[in-house]
Amino acid sequence: MASRQATADYILEQIAGAGSVSARKMFGEYGVYCDGKFVASVCDDLFYVKQTAAGRAFIGEIVEAPPYPGAKPCFLIDGAKWDDREWMSRLVQISAAELPAPKPKTTKPKAPKRPATSARKLS
Repeated sequence: MASRQATADYILEQIAGAGSVSARKMFGEYGVYCDGKFVASVCDDLFYVKQTAAGRAFIGEIVEAPPYPGAKPCFLIDGAKWDDREWMSRLVQISAAELPAPKPKTTKPKAPKRPATSARKLS
């Protein structure tokens, strides 16, 4: 089941105090970014935060689950916590602080152009 845009929008509103937050649609789900770092996912209208030691200490009672089949387990944040804007923002902020900066995108060098060839027949 794909997540609803309204769910992603609500979570973004709640975590706005964490920094520069955004969401990017990915395969019907959403990746959540804070200050350019991928910190969480909204999958099946559930909120998953990437695992960090600081996040684990902050949350307290942890529920881990993969956001989709084959994914690494993340912290599954109970929907009852979503209304606590300060708590949600703090969780995202401390998690983002511990995650590595995104790798710079590399551009592949362009292939050299091939010389134009003539279609004339040689006799």
